[in-house]
Amino acid sequence: MKRSKINSVIKEMEKLISDNGFHLPPFCHWTPDEWKSKGHEYDEIRDNMLGWDITDFGLNNFDKIGFGLITLRNGNQHDPKYKKVYAEKLLFLRDDMKAPMHFHWYKSEDIINRGGGTLLIELYNDDGNGGLADTDVLVNSDGRSYYVKAGSKVELKNGESITIWPHQYHAFHVVPNSGSVLIGEVSQCNDDTADNRFYEAIGRFPKIEEDEAPYRLLCNEYPPALD
Repeated sequence: MKRSKINSVIKEMEKLISDNGFHLPPFCHWTPDEWKSKGHEYDEIRDNMLGWDITDFGLNNFDKIGFGLITLRNGNQHDPKYKKVYAEKLLFLRDDMKAPMHFHWYKSEDIINRGGGTLLIELYNDDGNGGLADTDVLVNSDGRSYYVKAGSKVELKNGESITIWPHQYHAFHVVPNSGSVLIGEVSQCNDDTADNRFYEAIGRFPKIEEDEAPYRLLCNEYPPALD
């Protein structure tokens, strides 16, 4: 993925966030030069991968399959130093994009339409061997529990949410021509290095072609703290 593309997506997502009245924590606005001066008092950001995360899942087709994400807060499943048991993200999709089918081994999460277009969540159960089961899928959405057929797409308008459980396959779509969607995620601690099981063999973080200077550093690019 070209750095110029990552930069443009971050700026596009910043505008969507601003247009919907959401405010980001200060570290999301730091420049690469500002990061060079940050000491160990900011290790929580480095260790728990807070901040920007733009991915095309290694498919080099972000305009069709990709995600813009920001991890706003997070604990750590592997380091008892960090006591938070929850995480929060913002995610971004245009209405001509999707994010691929996957489940999480450990974390449960609420997916929330924070503003913009109409979000669609496609659902399957895991068949126990990593495949898509043909069984009905439990939907927990804003206090309502019901079942849908395998492969159904649950529609989420602004303010609506759905709970996704471990081993519940889900993919993200947007209703065509409804506009870009700002998505919230509230979950147990997040670990994008080990807690994603994609239905198809794809990557999680992109290989970056450095065709221009970074506008913001991604969450896996921070320099080490100054001693």
